[in-house]
Amino acid sequence: MKFVLLIGPVSSIFDYATFGMMLWVFHAWANPALFQTGWFVESLLTQTLIIHIIRTANIPFLERRASVSLVATSLIVAAIGIMLRYTPLGATLGFVLLPWTYWPLLALILAGYAALTHIAKVWFHRRFGLV
Repeated sequence: MKFVLLIGPVSSIFDYATFGMMLWVFHAWANPALFQTGWFVESLLTQTLIIHIIRTANIPFLERRASVSLVATSLIVAAIGIMLRYTPLGATLGFVLLPWTYWPLLALILAGYAALTHIAKVWFHRRFGLV
């Protein structure tokens, strides 16, 4: 429960960063479909990424890698989420093309999320001895 109460707000920080990016950088105030698509992609990718961050006390991807099946599943989920816009389901959901400038900004958000989540996890592990 303590870990969830720590990591939940960290996740929310990056949701708010995405909201800000979608509203002020991409002017999605007037384009709800763009906002929905951008937030969906960010949310799916951060939730997929968190699995790799919290599964080990070590530095994920560098000091400890996940199994091939978990990495493959994560990549497939990420690819589906990114490509969903190009499918009939994506059209039904109202997803739209994201501007090319969305992707480098999203990469910064994901890197920040990974770093802050890892730092919070390490602090929690040192403070309480568990993850």
